[in-house]
Amino acid sequence: MHSETVIISVGGSLIVPDQIDTDFLSSLKTLVATEIAAGKHFIIITGGGKTARRYQDAASGVTNLSSEDVDWIGIHATRLNGHLLRTIFRDIAHPVMITNPDDVLDIPKDVPLIIASGYRPGSSTDLRAIQIAERRGATKVVNLSNIDYVYTADPRTNPDAQKIESISWADFRKLIPSEWDPGLSSPFDPVAAREAERLGLEVAVINGGNLQELQKYLEGNPFVGTVIK
Repeated sequence: MHSETVIISVGGSLIVPDQIDTDFLSSLKTLVATEIAAGKHFIIITGGGKTARRYQDAASGVTNLSSEDVDWIGIHATRLNGHLLRTIFRDIAHPVMITNPDDVLDIPKDVPLIIASGYRPGSSTDLRAIQIAERRGATKVVNLSNIDYVYTADPRTNPDAQKIESISWADFRKLIPSEWDPGLSSPFDPVAAREAERLGLEVAVINGGNLQELQKYLEGNPFVGTVIK
């Protein structure tokens, strides 16, 4: 019987909010190592965050970029962040960071931690997290970002936005755009949302600035965040 595997999508805004956040990375390593010692397995996939946006903005300031160009810059930013995490976790992680979700099929099930990153243009790392979950037989995906909850509208611009603690995929998808765009700001990629609904996966949106809430979720306790299923 294999240990439960949880997929964690770590937003680039947590890894590099402006400068690289070593306090966050240290806390994440401690938590993941503790949970692995308790029997859980993880696959962590990294976003691009501010690193991606800085390179995208620089390139677009010099020339006109296609959506594919913008996407590729973002993908390589996720790979840089992924290599950072693989290095930090080198004592417990699979030695090679994966980019293609199919690569998890070749890694033994007893490996406790795998680091992954972006693959090809056309979607965010949210979709790759869902594809990895399907291939690894995982039922839970955690989306670590810089928000406490999913809201009915953008709380930064709409004072009437209401927090959501639990929501179905059908209702969640009504709140977000229907198509993916490299510059999209959404709690979860619409392409990934469709796949997660099809597969019957549970996604928890949790603020990575409060890793104790992630620990509560992993241990089956009440937590601050949103469950989509």
